[in-house]
Amino acid sequence: MTATPLVLRSPTRLLTLLALCAALLTDPTLLNAQTARVVPKPSEQAYAGVITVDVDLTDLERKIMAVRQSLPVRPGPLTLLYPRWIPGTHSPTGSVSQLAGLHITAKGQKLEWRRDTLDMYAFHLDVPAGVSSLELSFQHLSPVSEASGRVVMTPEIIGLQWNTVVLYPAGHDASAIQVRPSARLPRDWKLASALDERAREDDRVHFEDVTLETLVDSPLWAGKYTQRVALDTEGSAPVYLNLFADSPTSLKASTEQLDAHKALVQQADRLYGSRHFKRYEFLLALSEYFTGIGLEHSESSENGVRPNYFTEWAKSAPRRTLLPHEYTHSWNGKFRRPSDLNTPNFNEPMQDSLLWMYEGQTQYWGYVLSARSGLVSVADSMDSLAQTAAWLDARAGRTWRNLQDTTNEPIISRRGAQDWRDWQRGSDYYDEGTLIWLDADTKIRELSSGKTSLNDVAKAFFGVENGRVKILPYGFDDVVRALNTAAPHDWATFLHQRLDSHAQPAPLDGLTRGGWKLVYSEQQSEYAKASEATRKNTGFGYSLGFDLDKDGKLTQVRWGGPAFRAGLTPAVQLVAVNGFAYKPDLLREAITQAKDGSGVELLIKAADRYRSVKIDYRDGLRYPKLERIAGTPDRVTEILSAMK
Repeated sequence: MTATPLVLRSPTRLLTLLALCAALLTDPTLLNAQTARVVPKPSEQAYAGVITVDVDLTDLERKIMAVRQSLPVRPGPLTLLYPRWIPGTHSPTGSVSQLAGLHITAKGQKLEWRRDTLDMYAFHLDVPAGVSSLELSFQHLSPVSEASGRVVMTPEIIGLQWNTVVLYPAGHDASAIQVRPSARLPRDWKLASALDERAREDDRVHFEDVTLETLVDSPLWAGKYTQRVALDTEGSAPVYLNLFADSPTSLKASTEQLDAHKALVQQADRLYGSRHFKRYEFLLALSEYFTGIGLEHSESSENGVRPNYFTEWAKSAPRRTLLPHEYTHSWNGKFRRPSDLNTPNFNEPMQDSLLWMYEGQTQYWGYVLSARSGLVSVADSMDSLAQTAAWLDARAGRTWRNLQDTTNEPIISRRGAQDWRDWQRGSDYYDEGTLIWLDADTKIRELSSGKTSLNDVAKAFFGVENGRVKILPYGFDDVVRALNTAAPHDWATFLHQRLDSHAQPAPLDGLTRGGWKLVYSEQQSEYAKASEATRKNTGFGYSLGFDLDKDGKLTQVRWGGPAFRAGLTPAVQLVAVNGFAYKPDLLREAITQAKDGSGVELLIKAADRYRSVKIDYRDGLRYPKLERIAGTPDRVTEILSAMK
């Protein structure tokens, strides 16, 4: 079919067409009549009335959350939003695809809604004259398996994040919208939340009114097998540890184990000198089926570990930095928050430029508080630091991608899987942030002759206005000023050199100034073995240059390493080593024997094809460890020691 040419027979028609084109360029919503309604921008104006949200959480087998909302309204155009940019994830991770069955009625009559075709999280409708309230019903189809997302409903545990079950009116800040939440729980289940209970009606729990901002920041967890432990109830802002388990066996924690968690609260008090919550609730799942998580909130945190967290304490050390990290976020990230992450509602885009402070310094204090509290021994903390330093020192992607750019990673890939992670780089601002803040801490101690440290920066920066919960934003210059209060220095240049350069190797000056250096040994530390057991993998990253899962599939191949040069890629299957079926110990033995120059012969399977690969490698097994530098101050051990 031949298109009919457009013929402009007069200057007037030409001018009309040009005017239309200009209008389309300045207002893209005119391109499609379906999107002609602009989504109102948020404002501080309070929304008139209180929105009620009720969630039925009893459909455990099908994992469906049934939602009912009542929304006070005025006649006219209305846009409802489903939360898209979720605090703590630093990215547009809202699960609108799991919203289903949306029905909206007014005075018993069904109202038609229309999804915005450019913004899938916006729903447009028209409120008829004489209508003052809308009734909404829909379902949140929570994942039935990890293939479709985080499993948050099991026969024993429920984790409700309110952002998954609420629609809210556009045009208002989240702090300007009042919500009255309630939830129906399975019979005889116990719950924990930072929300305050107002009343109980059979299995339904009614909570006090809160702003939408607070509601989304206050998840509700419930379980069949639970335990509530008071970590500190002496002051006006108590702290509790709430345990949720697949079975009662996992709840058996010793006095010594719980004392370490209590010490975490004490050490955090000594570090920050303040509490920015009215009550803090650790929500900790000990589960094989409820998907693991580590997500911060102002007055609670969502955490998931394996069922053996307490019962096999010696093996769980690598997971015991989780609670100190998330607890620190109550100060860094929730109370003090980067300005470009402090958005007015959950549908305004976030920017992540300061995640090296938000997550990086939090990661540092997580490691430090783990050691100071006794959750992780100083020796294990040293081994963990060695692993971090070695991993980043071998990061080939440092040559093309600086650390500052990795703060965009949550938005670029939403922390998705990467085939060549060593080259691509991921969310490196976490662990490289640890090295940067160790560098800063030891530098302050050196400049001040031990009189001040990063402890003083933390107290000055996070300890202000004790008891205040409302967000206090910060920017790059605020961080620099805080560092200068502890020890005058050109901290802006210090940070920019570490954030913006393509330096190789990793920033290890903090280790050196702290009295230690990174070396390699043929013996793997017990901490490293426990770390591999937690991840269910076996690492040969610093020898042959790859890691394998429990089935012998390569999960990571180090860019430029021996395996890479031999043509190996992630996802291929290691079948045999030197003619014998693969086993981790067999490969370790082969690597050791190859020091004589004989090489390591691998049989690899990729799809339906087999091939033999010989790797010429002669340096033996290599595992990172820290070694003392004789004659230097041991600042690292000092940093990891409990505050008095």
